[in-house]
Amino acid sequence: MPFFPHTEQDLASMLRSVGVGSIEALFDEIPRELWCGGLDSVPPAMNELAVTRLMTERAEGDGGELNFIGAGAYSHHIPAAVWQIATRGEFYSSYTPYQAEASQGTLQVLYEFQTMMASLTGMDASNASLYDGATALAEAILMAVRVKRGARRVLVAGTLHPFYRRAAGAIVAQQGIELVDLPYCTAGGDTPAGAIDARAHDTAAVVIPQPNFFGVLEDADALTERAHEVGALVVAVCNPLALALLEPPGRWGDRGADICCGEAQPFGIPLSGGGPYLGYLTSKQALIRQMPGRIVGRTEDADGKPGFTLTLQAREQHIRRAKATSNICTNQGLMATAATIYLALTGAEGLGRIAAACHANAAALCDRLGALPGVSPAFSGPFFHERVLRLPAPAASILDRLRDFGIQGGYDLSIDHPEIGDAILVCATEVMTESDLDRYAAALAAIVG
Repeated sequence: MPFFPHTEQDLASMLRSVGVGSIEALFDEIPRELWCGGLDSVPPAMNELAVTRLMTERAEGDGGELNFIGAGAYSHHIPAAVWQIATRGEFYSSYTPYQAEASQGTLQVLYEFQTMMASLTGMDASNASLYDGATALAEAILMAVRVKRGARRVLVAGTLHPFYRRAAGAIVAQQGIELVDLPYCTAGGDTPAGAIDARAHDTAAVVIPQPNFFGVLEDADALTERAHEVGALVVAVCNPLALALLEPPGRWGDRGADICCGEAQPFGIPLSGGGPYLGYLTSKQALIRQMPGRIVGRTEDADGKPGFTLTLQAREQHIRRAKATSNICTNQGLMATAATIYLALTGAEGLGRIAAACHANAAALCDRLGALPGVSPAFSGPFFHERVLRLPAPAASILDRLRDFGIQGGYDLSIDHPEIGDAILVCATEVMTESDLDRYAAALAAIVG
């Protein structure tokens, strides 16, 4: 909030009205030993002009580096109209509606979001969004366990994003659910269907990323068929932009995946430190009553006029309390609004062109970098818009030197996958130009040459 209108007299008046002598007294239920005390590192207060100048100088100090890091958060072009519309007061100030009849515009936007996500994933139904992709996966796992009563084990592809794996594990482990990692093929970078062996008969679900963390495309059809053979549900974790080109999870194998979730940040949401993000969750019709969060439905009133309302609301915590399907789910209303506007502006054809441009840029970048001495792809499998490259020296040192050239060169895989060796995950989206790719190749050549 850029402007606070309250004067010291206003604050004193409000405190008198509630019967306390200070703001600190409002928090007297917190034990004193938990208070942090003074904030010694916070500098003295400045006026608006000084603060604006300081923040401008710091922003300029960041420079204009080229960003070739993906790993779950991607830099895409966002049409100016997206946030010009999304920040209108009607959308910007409205939160999750509990009285549906009072928020028809917000409800219609969420209904359109659900429709688009269900269509993109090939599923029957979608909720109105979750915090982010990682917590959406946790909700999908809990959903699968509720469906498969008695089964408390979930098989997770070892190629899943490590952040998703840790976040989901932290949430579901408290409910006695075991996550078992599946091995991946060190040549192709994907998960062989044979990794789901006959002992998986007591498994609630199998988690399949598409594309996976390495950017490689999994053999989703074979994995889905094998999971269903052992009686497990299939939870797909997909980059929704890639689904503009790839087979949707709803058509994997003979029956399709049962649940699909992931991160919708590529749809009109800019990169920013710590978020915000936008989780989506879709499923088959048969599982809809186990889906957490809100679902908006379209109906007609007594006069035959169309209207929108919340449906299946009895699953939520404000009604069901401890019996709710989830007690952490919410609706990222503003982010879902931006994603809906983005998808409406691009359309199906435009989304396909964006995805194709991403793949073409990633392929061109890897061709340039792979021609350098000591640089080579780590995996042979097909990829979408990011790929793992092995380097002739420790990844951390090369990435540090690339920053001297104004380039964020990729994600250091030694952090999560040291078994691959000196390797980075590089990404190129539609925002990159030929000169950007040449600049990266020239900088890396100067370092490894």
